[in-house]
Amino acid sequence: MYLGTKLREITFTNGEKAWAMSPSKYVQESVSNCVKHVKANMSDMFSLPKKAINPFPTDYEPMEDGTPELDAEHASYYQQLIGIMRWMVEIGRIDIDTQVSMLASHVALPRQGHMSAALHIMAYLRDHHNSRMVFDAHEPEIVKSDFKKYDWQEFYRDAKEALPPNMPPARGRAVDLRLYVDSDHAGDKVTRRSRTGYIIYLNSAPIQWLSKKQSTVETSVFGAEFVAMKHGIETVRGIRYKLRMMGIKVDNPTYVYGDNMSVVTNSSKPESQLKRSATPSVTMQYVSR
Repeated sequence: MYLGTKLREITFTNGEKAWAMSPSKYVQESVSNCVKHVKANMSDMFSLPKKAINPFPTDYEPMEDGTPELDAEHASYYQQLIGIMRWMVEIGRIDIDTQVSMLASHVALPRQGHMSAALHIMAYLRDHHNSRMVFDAHEPEIVKSDFKKYDWQEFYRDAKEALPPNMPPARGRAVDLRLYVDSDHAGDKVTRRSRTGYIIYLNSAPIQWLSKKQSTVETSVFGAEFVAMKHGIETVRGIRYKLRMMGIKVDNPTYVYGDNMSVVTNSSKPESQLKRSATPSVTMQYVSR
């Protein structure tokens, strides 16, 4: 066991081996403790659903919840639940990341509906506790022809990636990084703030993921997607720096996958002129570099 997860070595059909991580035991114990607490202290108001196919109840929107506020005791337990589920996300339960992030926005003033939604997630975990994340070291199949190279010398003459000045000599094979990024434009129906979501792979192993509400209100899908791209690129730059400080060879660029062609065009083609507003323009300069 390591930090609530079970690590084990698995063997692929081709004979190659890899490490796998499962938070199943931590999830089961957390759900069991939750059930006991609810029965002992909250049975007059709350209960876990008997069946939960999805993490959230159908069509539930936490930001629109107008149910009564929780008292101090129940609010404290709600905050505990959010902390427990956030740790589950950290150790591999990516499938509840967005829902937990949405409920975490209400820890300061939780309502009864928020508690019911949190208990619904626990019921979902009760029914779907068995999961495993495999850290596959195989090199991914990247269609490099999809990533066209353009000459940026006119705009960023002699620009180079910042390398750690005291990094150790690299050893072993080089690794590839991939970033998959998307946004949910104006997903918050009250503030109309969008949500950034991304997952980063080291070769074929997922190493970092995020679902977080953006700090700005973007009026267009293009703007929301660009902000999400910037958040992902910031994280990737930090990871590349850390890998080199650990003596891991990173030769290739990071391959970024997004579904908004306007963002792809404006961040990859030098001739694209982005002058819609200051924020997207600055973001474009950051992402392009």
